[in-house]
Amino acid sequence: MPTAAIVGGGVIGSAWASRFLLYGWDVRFYDPAPNAEQVLHAVLGKARRWVPQIVEALPGEGSLTVCSTLSDAVATSDWIQESTPERLEIKHAVLSQIQAACSDAAIVGSSTSGFMPSELQAGSERPEQILVAHPYNPVYLLPIVEVVPSPQVAQDTVDRAEQILSEIGMKPITLKSEIPAHVGDRLLEAVWREALWLIKDGVATTEQIDDIMTHGFGLRWAQKGLFETYRTAGGEAGMKHFLEQFGPCLQWPWTKLTDVPDLDDDLINLIVSQSDAQAAGRSVSELEDERDANLVAILNALRHEDRAAGAFLNQLASVEARQ
Repeated sequence: MPTAAIVGGGVIGSAWASRFLLYGWDVRFYDPAPNAEQVLHAVLGKARRWVPQIVEALPGEGSLTVCSTLSDAVATSDWIQESTPERLEIKHAVLSQIQAACSDAAIVGSSTSGFMPSELQAGSERPEQILVAHPYNPVYLLPIVEVVPSPQVAQDTVDRAEQILSEIGMKPITLKSEIPAHVGDRLLEAVWREALWLIKDGVATTEQIDDIMTHGFGLRWAQKGLFETYRTAGGEAGMKHFLEQFGPCLQWPWTKLTDVPDLDDDLINLIVSQSDAQAAGRSVSELEDERDANLVAILNALRHEDRAAGAFLNQLASVEARQ
């Protein structure tokens, strides 16, 4: 039975553990935080509830071992996923401990949202062993994972990483080159920055911005993404007509993407108060349950049309059926 080590829990690490477990891997989990095991079991409970609603043929669940030391977690593991806080000095220290105890043949993936693999590898014993495997929350439901190797990572290692991630129901997207924040977070950060300006300038509230997304272009993005959405906006002439029609708008001063709003106390308090009002007393766990239920419904709807993430799930199911 293959074994994955999860180093660093929290929402992301615990969800990685859940995905590996539900796809039949044995998992060795390490996080010294006092509430780490509690968070792990809470996330695992959500995964056990929702994943079977989109994946019909899950294998038998793997075994879970909560380890008291990092070395015990990684010593015999085939895949090691690091999900520690987003501070480079912490990641360097943890990756050094991992490599001191793990097999040379193990792949070490990092969940980092922003650091490039070459930054993570700096000063490491075996830089060719480390790559970025950046998922999206909730990891147990969303299949996409950005695989980012540095030039020091051999193609054979990248191929093995893609194969392993595919085996646990993920869709690996290997980037052509490394770049800070990879692809998804760069796109999200651009939207986030613009949203902060809209709030700071008093144009819209957090709830209004979210409504515009959830009732408008967010629905299109879930099924068509960005470029295919714009292709359809170009009519029968497609993308060429769209670019000719709306390309000049890129020169107009519509956005503040090159400016960073100052997250001072006034802006922070404004965002927090609006977000609190928007949540209307619902806990984070309740919001997560709403999110997961809706994601399951959306994914299953997309499966009926064999589109986007739904098409990927159908492809995954057909492979499992043949096996």
